[in-house]
Amino acid sequence: MNRLSTDAPVIDVHQHIWPDALIEALRARQTPPRMRGWTLELVGEPDYPVDPQAHDADARAAAARDDGLDLALVSLSSPLGIESLPADEAGELLNAYHEGALALPEPFGAWAAACVTKVDTGALSREIERGFVGLQLPATSLLDSAGYANAGPLLEVLEEAGLPLLVHPGPIAPTASDQPSWWPAIVTYVQQMHAAWFAFRVHGRPRHPRLRVCFAMLAGLAPLHSERVAARAGDRSVVDRDVFLDVSSYGTRAVDATVRVLGIDALVNGSDRPYADPVSLDLGPAALRAIRSANAMRLLYPKEVFDDLAIASPA
Repeated sequence: MNRLSTDAPVIDVHQHIWPDALIEALRARQTPPRMRGWTLELVGEPDYPVDPQAHDADARAAAARDDGLDLALVSLSSPLGIESLPADEAGELLNAYHEGALALPEPFGAWAAACVTKVDTGALSREIERGFVGLQLPATSLLDSAGYANAGPLLEVLEEAGLPLLVHPGPIAPTASDQPSWWPAIVTYVQQMHAAWFAFRVHGRPRHPRLRVCFAMLAGLAPLHSERVAARAGDRSVVDRDVFLDVSSYGTRAVDATVRVLGIDALVNGSDRPYADPVSLDLGPAALRAIRSANAMRLLYPKEVFDDLAIASPA
């Protein structure tokens, strides 16, 4: 696992690599999620042809270095639905992911994953002890009070360890056969993240006041609905300094609009490689440094650790 050594490391908090062991475990399955050769089969999405080069660890490490990254964090692809499988099925695939993620070369680090059908806090604690930076959960597991009650023990482990949560789009139900192939990524994932943003506000934060959390893909632009929330719920957004959004798959206009609502300190760099390329944002150097380095450090490290790192850095 990667260990940071620079004073202002450039960090990408959102990438994906499928380790060889995970690919083989998916190929051994008889039902989705499964792979047939390099074709991914899921319950709710069209068959997806996987590019082998996209999951070649050495090639991806070279790409990360070319992007100027000091740390690239990978996570399990939650739309596969692995976390939502029965515990015995999920366990085999999760073990394959965790073992493979730990073996990735620098500059990679990784988020842990967890089964949500049978919560195992001991398993999460063991993965944290092995060096995972925090936990990723699918947005579909955190959409209401019941979801937070179920995942609560996992989130308490994170709070106790001072580590963050990454909320990522999850699996989807079967869609109409006449929907275009891009429908899940453009519509369903956005809906999930939008709902997860408000569910955390209503159910998550009251239960977990110390939890740092990052929402992938700008939370589906949910923060931009703050005026509607004020009009319909009589509740204006209050900036939560322990809530972050990664900028994956969005560009300057969406980022600028989000900054106007939440401020620059809420945004962190995330690319969603290999499903999207890093976006070049037309922002000033101070804003880019905040997104690519300082804010990500605040997400990943407890306040006392981040403060110590800031004091130790040269002026």
